[in-house]
Amino acid sequence: MVKVLFLIHDLGAGGAEKVLVNLVNNMDCNQFEIHVTALFGGGINEQFLKPNIHFHTVWAKEVPGNSKWMKLFSPQQLHKKCVTEHFDIEVSYLEGPSARVISGCTDKTTKLVSWIHVEQHTMKALAASFRNFKEASLCYNAFHQTVCVSEYVCNDFCSILSFDKPCTVLYNTVESDKILTEAFEPVPEFVDDGMTRLVAVGTLKQPKGYMRLLKIIKRLRDEWYPVHLYVLGIGPLQQEMEAYICQNELHKNVTLLGYQTNPYKYVSKCDMFVCASFAEGFSTAATEALIVGTPVCTVDVSGMKEMLGNNNEYGIVTENNEEALFRGMKRLLDDADLLAYYRNQAKIRGNTFRTEETVRAIERKLLELLV
Repeated sequence: MVKVLFLIHDLGAGGAEKVLVNLVNNMDCNQFEIHVTALFGGGINEQFLKPNIHFHTVWAKEVPGNSKWMKLFSPQQLHKKCVTEHFDIEVSYLEGPSARVISGCTDKTTKLVSWIHVEQHTMKALAASFRNFKEASLCYNAFHQTVCVSEYVCNDFCSILSFDKPCTVLYNTVESDKILTEAFEPVPEFVDDGMTRLVAVGTLKQPKGYMRLLKIIKRLRDEWYPVHLYVLGIGPLQQEMEAYICQNELHKNVTLLGYQTNPYKYVSKCDMFVCASFAEGFSTAATEALIVGTPVCTVDVSGMKEMLGNNNEYGIVTENNEEALFRGMKRLLDDADLLAYYRNQAKIRGNTFRTEETVRAIERKLLELLV
């Protein structure tokens, strides 16, 4: 049996954290002994790990300024603190601190994997969790295999580092059967009021572009479009969003639903999924929207054209700015036939992200390391 460790910063409410839980819960437990270690405990996704997953936290809860004080220690020192057993494979399941820790493994028999989820664009961003650019380069070059969640992320990462080591693209794991089952659950909050329901899902933080999405909703309201945006997620931007909603009297047009253990029942009953992010990896939320058959309108961030087609075959991809997204959303709101067309296209594309296919591809890649 292959003993594999997945190390992640925490199992909070983010997309990568949820995808990791999906992955390990569906891996073959007869072939893999699966361990998950979070540097910091208390994450909301911890509760969803199956009993057969060996879960461990290094610190009980997140420590303020952890990215700074962790730099006081070398990768080797951090690895000794965080990883106390031998593993056949050690996976850093996020860029940054996790990668720095796993790169410090000194056991030559252990294979190391770095999993990159988000485009970095610059060496400064890529090296933010490291002491300097040189250390970042040395750490990432210590891995035997790098996995990226989209072609866009892969090209971005390799170009910044001039990276010529093995690097492959493996798509995120979503629990498609569970999603489809839970999508049928009722949503008492939704009433038939004639409003077009829009939905956005993700942590309430600046990179997700929620403030520009709220501005778009205000513009649509001011132009008498009967739209209601439902936002699923929690995060540091919540107070600013609530203040904007209050100042602009958007209470009838925007509802913040907070974190939901079953977002699928909401997404499936909305007329359009919207992504306004400044950056993504390979959007789990957009993938889930396709699976439940909700049309997607998104700005052009990593993975969206891979997901929706270079020519908008399966959804609308606009330029990454407020005006372009506004026009894209209006295009769908103005054309009921086009919206219906993309609902059907979403279902077709959603079928390609089946749990079994993505998990087996990842298992094969891990096993190849040991040959």
